[in-house]
Amino acid sequence: MSVGEAVNLMNGAIIQTLLLVAPVLIVGTIVGLIISILQATTQIQDQTLSFVPKILSIFGALIVFGPWMFTLLRTYTIGIFNQIPNMVK
Repeated sequence: MSVGEAVNLMNGAIIQTLLLVAPVLIVGTIVGLIISILQATTQIQDQTLSFVPKILSIFGALIVFGPWMFTLLRTYTIGIFNQIPNMVK
């Protein structure tokens, strides 16, 4: 395996990781922003008020996007396993 192939492999892994975490991070960020705006307008500074909705929204995002994430990860893993014979040569 050459250095170029290793760089391509790592580049693909980083892109797949970003694709896998993006939906969950986006949902968590949006819910956190909404809760922060609500806390600022009502001046309620309770930590559980921001924690519980974020956790619930992240679990919801995992339920909604989970099958897509699993399919993406499975496709990438199968592709890596299919490339193993070419890497050995």
